[in-house]
Amino acid sequence: MKRDAIYKLFSHIPALETDRLTLRRMKTSDYKDMYDYARRPEVTRYLLWEPHTSIERTKDYLRYLQTRYRTGDFYDWALEERSTHRMIGTCGFTTLDFQNNGAEVGYVLHPDYWGAGFAPEAVRRVLSFGFMELNVHRIEAKYIVGNDRSRRVMEKCGMSFEGVRRSSMFIKGSYQDIGVCSILSEEFIKRYL
Repeated sequence: MKRDAIYKLFSHIPALETDRLTLRRMKTSDYKDMYDYARRPEVTRYLLWEPHTSIERTKDYLRYLQTRYRTGDFYDWALEERSTHRMIGTCGFTTLDFQNNGAEVGYVLHPDYWGAGFAPEAVRRVLSFGFMELNVHRIEAKYIVGNDRSRRVMEKCGMSFEGVRRSSMFIKGSYQDIGVCSILSEEFIKRYL
């Protein structure tokens, strides 16, 4: 996994498909859909960021992301439900570890879609892209302990629980225990391909 090749690829982030979703570049015009979930405390409770306080903040964030897409150093897709063309969340790589040929996947989903299998569907597609297109060796995901719903998504995607890093992240004013799950390329290929 070469940094220059990755930046070139993600500067024109490819659209990905699943049965019910199109994973595509986020657009500034997604601001209403994003704000609808990003403003909700129940969505951000276990995330690193606070709820969006205004629709203008969401617009500003999406404008900022356009500059990140242009440089190719942003690896996150909008999740568009194909039947409604509504942006219902995001999924992508929060980090790429070029030195160790690894990545971390992250996701957020509108609560109206929780429990319907959209998150595992999106995560599996991103894992497939990471292993098959980027030739990543290992992909991990992290969650704040207590976010059992997120851990279940990881396990539904074939990830193995590795353990808890005690008080390893300072989030929203306090130290949090962070759970880690991961999957290796050969495990993914054996399970899904």
